[in-house]
Amino acid sequence: MSHRINYNKTAPAGIKALGGVYGYISQCSLSPVLVDLVYLRVSQINNCAYCLDMHTRDLLKKGQSIEKIALLQAWREAGALFDEHERAALAWAESVTRVTETGVPNSDFDAASAVFSELELVDLTLAVGLMNTYNRMAIAFRNTPQAVTV
Repeated sequence: MSHRINYNKTAPAGIKALGGVYGYISQCSLSPVLVDLVYLRVSQINNCAYCLDMHTRDLLKKGQSIEKIALLQAWREAGALFDEHERAALAWAESVTRVTETGVPNSDFDAASAVFSELELVDLTLAVGLMNTYNRMAIAFRNTPQAVTV
């Protein structure tokens, strides 16, 4: 698979705008590990190899266990490996990412609202939306994962 367009060079102002959202999320009150788990889960749903590689590396650098990373896609069956905030964030991320299938029902909103404040839920949704955008950019323009040597 060959790289199609270097969007960083082609549309630097647009990518900088996305970077502004990324910077906002990086400084919000959500745990950086929680955000990276959400980024990785969204990337798993979207099958974005570039982002899977990047966020796996990020979580490893932040001291997350191989077991937690490996079981992320089966987090519902992973017992106590994921805490209440992580489970709520992952459920919300899945519902929002699969919006055409789920419609993000009231039950999903109610479950997330029981764990997160309004601001945290908006920030979490911004993170989910941002990662969906990054996934689509990387997939559409064939960014190669760092792990793959070309």
